[in-house]
Amino acid sequence: MEMLMDSSQAEHSFLSSVTASERTLNPYVTGTSVVAIKYKDGILMAADMGGSYGYTLRYKSVERLKPVGKHSLLGASGEISDFQEILRYLDELILYDNMWDDGNSLGPKEVHSYLTRVMYNRRNKFNPLWNSLILGGVKNGQKYLGMVSMIGVNFEDNHVATGFGNHLARPILRDEWHDNLSFEDGVKLLEKCMRVLLYRDTTAVNKLQIAKITEEGVTISQPYSLKTFWGYSAFQNPTVHAEGSW
Repeated sequence: MEMLMDSSQAEHSFLSSVTASERTLNPYVTGTSVVAIKYKDGILMAADMGGSYGYTLRYKSVERLKPVGKHSLLGASGEISDFQEILRYLDELILYDNMWDDGNSLGPKEVHSYLTRVMYNRRNKFNPLWNSLILGGVKNGQKYLGMVSMIGVNFEDNHVATGFGNHLARPILRDEWHDNLSFEDGVKLLEKCMRVLLYRDTTAVNKLQIAKITEEGVTISQPYSLKTFWGYSAFQNPTVHAEGSW
């Protein structure tokens, strides 16, 4: 009788371990802001290469800008492992699309639509992918730029940003972006945004990549650093006018 009870308990324990369902309650290793704009010939996108474990800059060579198929470019902030999972989904999507061999290929609008459904689906399962994504691309002369949040909120615009970039970079872009930006001016504008983020975002790192996508394809720059100046008077004693600060 005792042996039967032990066997039953062991079976129950085994079934419990198999059927247990876990959720990502907090992101662990994360990347910060991504900023992207339309320019005269296509899309420009910028992101730094930091991977933060909490507020500890654990990794300094994390690439968060990736090409998707022939016509799209993806940038992600948030949980790095979830971003890798999204890239696996997209690899399967592009492979399935290529298997049709019908001379057509998915454009940025279709890939963005797919990502909105993936993020919203995972949100409805209370198991979200902890990322904010920017998807840009060019197909048949049409430029496309959109973003999607971790709960599926999505939109398209002439310039988009994730993370702190929504608060610190978008105001700069609203003032200085225009329809006929050259490549050089677009890079300067993105560098200005990334420099502001570097000054104000504690998880940003001075090592970034800028990617462009045009009808010819995707080009991602080698990592490089921005020139910075930390001698501003406001940086010397930043809490001098903050009431109640230490």
